[in-house]
Amino acid sequence: MKSALAACIIILTFSACKTEQKKEEQTTKNQEKMELSNKEKAIALLRSFETGDSQPVSYINPNKYVQHNLAIGDGLAGFGAIMENAPEGGFKANVVRAFQDGDYVFLHTIYDFFGPKIGFDVFKFENGLIVEHWDNLGDVTPPNPSGHSQADGTTELKDLDETEANKALVKDFISTILMKGEMDKIGNFIEEGKENYIQHNSVIGDGLSGLGQALEGMAKQGISMGYTTIHKVLGEGNFVLAISEGAFAGTPTSYYDLFRVDNGKIVEHWDVMESILPEAERKNSNGKFNF
Repeated sequence: MKSALAACIIILTFSACKTEQKKEEQTTKNQEKMELSNKEKAIALLRSFETGDSQPVSYINPNKYVQHNLAIGDGLAGFGAIMENAPEGGFKANVVRAFQDGDYVFLHTIYDFFGPKIGFDVFKFENGLIVEHWDNLGDVTPPNPSGHSQADGTTELKDLDETEANKALVKDFISTILMKGEMDKIGNFIEEGKENYIQHNSVIGDGLSGLGQALEGMAKQGISMGYTTIHKVLGEGNFVLAISEGAFAGTPTSYYDLFRVDNGKIVEHWDVMESILPEAERKNSNGKFNF
């Protein structure tokens, strides 16, 4: 399966896949593309890692695919190189949550990608085709002190009319609490009580008390966690993804934080932290955060 998928990717790279198809078959494929939403196309692409289905590769613009995963080469050639190295049976990709904000689709996924991984992917679409990709990947860990995994919890999407307000709340939270450290204002964003703030970070328990204990523990170990820049905030209804940059334990770090908001308060949090590759180890020059 992986060789067939990789072969199609290579063919697409040289713009040959589109020339040897019957007119009726091409029309059918175009109709299928039009019928799928961008969200459905992004999900199908990740699932093709496991199924080997080559059709979702056609959802990528073969002439314009900008890759921001610094460990992968640019364009379809880089994508094809990864698929060539897939294990027997392909990679695994279980999309847990999927959201759309304008031209962007962002997914929360459990992977088997050179080992068990948890990740967020962001795809940008133009005219129904994927033209750009960003992501953060981390290792799967045991349940946190409150027994939550990195991906469990509700998936219910609601409050679509509150999207912009919820995005503004999350941006303000990161700026005020995580960047400026104004902890006396945290009540503006999160209510007291473990039942009011569900935490999926691997080492932090529920509630403000769990967050406080984790920060205290890191301080005792001399571990610092800092946010310096908010690069992008995406949202759909009650779910908001913030993509930020900073440093963890002195290492340049990319933070992807997914929040669930309810009645103007943050009530649930998932995240993936990833160290940013040094320039000498990067396989493309597109930058981790260029939106």
